Amino acid sequence: MPEHGLDKGEFYALMILSAIGAVLLVAAGDFLALFIGLETMSIGVYAMTAFRRTNPRSAEGGMKYYLLGSFAAAILLYGAALMYGATGTTAIAGIRDALGSGTFGYAHDPARLTTVIVAMAMIVVGLAFKIAAVPFHMWTPDVYQGAPTPATAFMSVVVKAAAVAVAMRVLLVAFGDKFSSSWGAGWPPVIAGLAVLTMVVANLTAIRQENVKRMLAYSSIAHAGYMLIGLVAAWGHGDPMASRDGKAALLFYLLQYTVTQAGAFGALILAGSKGREAVSYEDLAGLGRRNPAVALPFTLFLISLAGVPPTSGFFGKLYVFQSAIEGGFTWLAVIGLLNSLLAAYYYLRVLVFLYMKEPQPGAVEAVPMKSGYVTAALVLASALVLYFGLMPGRPLDMAINAAQSLM
Repeated sequence: MPEHGLDKGEFYALMILSAIGAVLLVAAGDFLALFIGLETMSIGVYAMTAFRRTNPRSAEGGMKYYLLGSFAAAILLYGAALMYGATGTTAIAGIRDALGSGTFGYAHDPARLTTVIVAMAMIVVGLAFKIAAVPFHMWTPDVYQGAPTPATAFMSVVVKAAAVAVAMRVLLVAFGDKFSSSWGAGWPPVIAGLAVLTMVVANLTAIRQENVKRMLAYSSIAHAGYMLIGLVAAWGHGDPMASRDGKAALLFYLLQYTVTQAGAFGALILAGSKGREAVSYEDLAGLGRRNPAVALPFTLFLISLAGVPPTSGFFGKLYVFQSAIEGGFTWLAVIGLLNSLLAAYYYLRVLVFLYMKEPQPGAVEAVPMKSGYVTAALVLASALVLYFGLMPGRPLDMAINAAQSLM
């Protein structure tokens, strides 16, 4: 932020406010607390997106995110209100008990059944927007490109992780009864369809991007698709063991994705200084030979996002796909694997520009900044990516223990 003249105290206050909202969102046991956490997190991020007030892209991204985010929040809130009308409670556990009770009367009260289905659909739409799942992803590329890169990194990690975590709580707990979570009439086939659509659309679109931040935005959307596979696996057809393993796989994926994605944006921050930022692929041409110390961590994070061993991304995808297969969703794991191979193209394209391309005559070359803070953050992130990849046993055990709390 100091490098680009954006070192304002308000930015850090907004970041802390948004982080507090994310914590509240994940810890919420009631839809009222959930909505307060969601808005607290979102309002800070809206302002962080538009923080470069003199930049038209930043202002456009902030306004677009604010308007679409407000509509999505309203849809989720209205769904929660309808669910309250049908069940008489806003507590997540209370909704589960009401929907799972034998006296709820699905068969004898069609109006109540319709209300529950509509409410569940609206809540899923609101959560899918925050996760940036297709077709609720259209805000993501413009917002990621327009926001200051530190704000983009924060969004791609904190907002997405919090949204996926709360989706686990809502879908697996509130809508964990036999009807709401049935394959024939519940949310699992909807989430599976969103996972496939998200992976395919995001990866195909990422291939066509020339801006690195937009490519990472579509990469983030594709990873939301892999997380949705983990969410379906966490359902596990109602099998407690399959469900536990699926939840643990998703939590491990969230852990490694958080470190890897933050590192990727951190490396992009370090690769450019004021007036010589790394924005396009061409800006990165030859950087690996000019500044190998900057290109090396970027390379590590990109191959982790691609799922190449021995990085954490490999085991994150391995556990998610394995849990999907064990849960009876082999077809979903195969689609995820094929999309991972497709995604490798645009990650490797960055490496080609880093190490195998020369800058065009007269082209602006990215000049790395000098920042001890960014360097320290990248060293820590790189160590964690390698640790989770070389010794995944302990973090996976932590994820399994955490999954027990959602049983």
